[in-house]
Amino acid sequence: MLTVRPRQIAVFSQLEVKKFEDWMVQHLNRFFPDQCQAAGESEVRKLVRHGIGRAAVHGFAARREVCKYIDLMVVFGRQFDTDRRFPWAAEILGKKRPAVPKMQSLHAAAKGYLESI
Repeated sequence: MLTVRPRQIAVFSQLEVKKFEDWMVQHLNRFFPDQCQAAGESEVRKLVRHGIGRAAVHGFAARREVCKYIDLMVVFGRQFDTDRRFPWAAEILGKKRPAVPKMQSLHAAAKGYLESI
């Protein structure tokens, strides 16, 4: 019988996070090339790591929702979730809701905000 120890599970988890980080850097370079070029790869990776953590705080764990959360960070800033300029973000993120509808609401509010300016 195969026994997987907690340390081994942690290594697998770290590998998955690294794969997601690499994928996310490519995604951001594809959709936000100017911002990524200006920041440089090191800063983009820091942004992705920060975004993974902030997304988790708000209940986002699935790749799709974390990706969208980081996209919003690029558009509105690293701290958009607590920025007083974007009260709609804090209001939506503060509600206890399942991740998918919460992200749908957040994305719709962000789109509405951008269309209004």
